[in-house]
Amino acid sequence: MSWSSLIPATSFMPIQATEIAKEVDLLYAFLIIASLVSFVILIGGMTWFLIKFKRTSLDQKSAYITHNNFAEFLWSFIPLVIMMGIFYWGMVIFEKLRTPPEDIAAEIHVTAEQWAWTYRYANGKEFYSSGNDPMIVPAGKATKLILTSKDVIHSFYVPAFRTKQDAVPGKLTQLWFEPKQPGEYIVFCTEYCGTKHSGMMIKIKAIPSEEYAAWYHAEKKGADTPADLGKVLFAQKACASCHSLDGSRIVGPTMKGLFGSNRKFADGSQAKADENYLRESILVSSAKIVEGYPPAMPVFQGQLSDEDVANLIEYIKSIK
Repeated sequence: MSWSSLIPATSFMPIQATEIAKEVDLLYAFLIIASLVSFVILIGGMTWFLIKFKRTSLDQKSAYITHNNFAEFLWSFIPLVIMMGIFYWGMVIFEKLRTPPEDIAAEIHVTAEQWAWTYRYANGKEFYSSGNDPMIVPAGKATKLILTSKDVIHSFYVPAFRTKQDAVPGKLTQLWFEPKQPGEYIVFCTEYCGTKHSGMMIKIKAIPSEEYAAWYHAEKKGADTPADLGKVLFAQKACASCHSLDGSRIVGPTMKGLFGSNRKFADGSQAKADENYLRESILVSSAKIVEGYPPAMPVFQGQLSDEDVANLIEYIKSIK
C-alpha cells in the first residue's frame, strides 16, 4: 500500500494536508459566502427596485426622494467592519504561513533552475528532481525550506499545504510546512519560467518521523556536509582573524550565537540575523554596519559562488 492511498481525494479542493490548510480553506469559504450574500443583496435589491418603481406611464414623474444619513452610514460602516475583519483574519494566517516554529525537524536548501529543483540536506545528501527523486520529509514534524534560484524567478507551490513561495536569484526566501500524515504531495512551479515550465513538478514524500530519521542517518555523515564545507571556506578566507567563535570581541562581531539574534546597526536600524542578513553581510559587508564596529570587512561579491555562501551560512548557523 502506498502512502498516497492513505489520503482521501476530493474533487472540490486539494486535500488539507496541514493544519494551516484548514484555516486557509475556512477563510476562503467565508470569502465565497460573503461574496454570494453581497451579490444577492446588490443584484436582488436592484432588481426589486426596478420592478417596484417602474414607470407606469410616459408622463409619470418620479417622486422627490431625500437622502437618509443613517442608511448611508450603515451601508458604508458595515462593509468597512467586514473588510477590516477579513484583512485581520488574512494577516493572522499569512503570519502563520511565513513564520516557522522553533522546533524545526528538517531544514532543506532548495535551488531552482530551468527546469528542475535541487534539494540539499544538512548532512550533505543532495538530490536533483530530473532524476525523479522525491523530497523526503518527516510527517507530523515541521520542515523548513530555504529557497533560491540560479537563473529566473521560480515559485514553489504545494496545493495540499496551501503554501507558496518564490525562489528569487540572488536572494534567500523561506517556506515551512508540517504534513499531518504520511503521503505524497505534488509541487508545482507557479511562476512562468520558460518553455518547460509545466514540467517542473516534483513530489514531496512525507514518511513517519522514525522512518525519516533512519533514512536521514542511513549514510554516515561525512566531511562534505554544507556546514563542514563552510568551515573549510571560513578558514581559507581567514574569517577567524576578525570574527571569533567563542563570543570574544575582536575586529568584527563574534559568530557565536549570531544566527537568529537581533542586530543593531550604526544608522539606528535593527534586523534579525536570518539567512538573508547573513548572505548580504558576506557579499556586501558595508550594507549594514553593526553598531560599535568599524566597516573593516572586505566585499566578497563576485568572489564567492552561491553554493559557497550557502555553505558559510550553514557553518555560521552551527556556531552556538
